[in-house]
Amino acid sequence: MNVYDFDETIIYPDSSFSFIRWSIRKRPRLFLLWAPAFIWYGLLFLLKLTTKEKFKWAIFGIVRHLDDIDAEVAEFWETHEGNFCDWYLKQKRPDDLIISASPEWLLKPICDKLGVHLIASPLDKHTAVTHGLTCTGKEKVRRFYEEYPHGVIENFYSDALRDAPVAEIAVHAYKVVGKGQRIIPWPEKK
Repeated sequence: MNVYDFDETIIYPDSSFSFIRWSIRKRPRLFLLWAPAFIWYGLLFLLKLTTKEKFKWAIFGIVRHLDDIDAEVAEFWETHEGNFCDWYLKQKRPDDLIISASPEWLLKPICDKLGVHLIASPLDKHTAVTHGLTCTGKEKVRRFYEEYPHGVIENFYSDALRDAPVAEIAVHAYKVVGKGQRIIPWPEKK
């Protein structure tokens, strides 16, 4: 099985921030509703006074102001699915697994369309409340083994060194650089 991080690995740029920007451009008043909590929790997070989950709640708080989140996500992917990296589309297999810190509700529709499996952060699409830990670092490994107890990762691809715990359990690991255009051996992987 090949396992891929999503944002800035097989798609560029980051889909979560692209979704937020796209939503605000579409409805500029959302910025006034969203910005205060984002700025406040962003500052608290930088000062290590709040959790990643609460900061994520602030980032995705925009969903509380969207009437039909499923329709919004579908429309977003209609305009952004062209952002996938060609190298990924050429090697994509049906048993691929995407494992991402982004919200499941944002990635599931496009992963279903691609015909690949998904493990992502359990963030409520109506309230932005996280129902569990953000799927990053060691949490990615825990969630992988929870769903695939005897799974073997043949190849792992990510743009971020924070994914080193997944790289360590993979047979081969690769770092994606250059805005998702170049693949190099994982720096710590021997």
